[in-house]
Amino acid sequence: MGAYKYIQELWRKKQCDVMRFLIRVRNWQFRQLSAVHRAPRPTRPDKARRLGYRAKQGFAIYRVRVRRGGRKRPVPKGCTYGKPVTHGVNQLKFQRSLRSTAEERVGRRCGGLRVLNSYWVCEDSTYKFYEIIMVDPFHKAIRRDPKVNWICRATMKHREMRGKTAAGKSSRGIGKGHGFNKTTGGSRRANWKRRNTQSMLRKR
Repeated sequence: MGAYKYIQELWRKKQCDVMRFLIRVRNWQFRQLSAVHRAPRPTRPDKARRLGYRAKQGFAIYRVRVRRGGRKRPVPKGCTYGKPVTHGVNQLKFQRSLRSTAEERVGRRCGGLRVLNSYWVCEDSTYKFYEIIMVDPFHKAIRRDPKVNWICRATMKHREMRGKTAAGKSSRGIGKGHGFNKTTGGSRRANWKRRNTQSMLRKR
């Protein structure tokens, strides 16, 4: 087995003594840093490479801290107004994952970079830590690389805001097979609209 395979196997056994110690120490270290900061290198090089990262110019790794837990409705003194069905304040869950939230925060902070992908690093009782792979779309090393220069297209601006990354797509119910037949055609709404619109050929 190559070195990356050994690292991969180590990360699969997160409850072994070595990993429990490493994760505990890393949690402490990352808590001292700011909520969004640039990491000098990926904590999980095997995972980063599998998700598209390459150790060359134009690629950067950002580490994000996201607070764990559900979403509380932002209303003054819990007064939501309206029908009783919308009175909930506390036991609500955000529609997207914390990983998707982490990508969004970095994307906002680094407007000139593009979000390629992200992965989990560690977590404690309060926070989850993610590392986001960012790409500089104007760097010549990226623009000349046929494997990754698709991200330089104008349509790839702020992919993370529009649910185009892997983390964002997982919340949209998009995929292949009979389990995803409610979102055929792009989204749940597009699927419903297409099936409920009658289009007739006009007689001329």
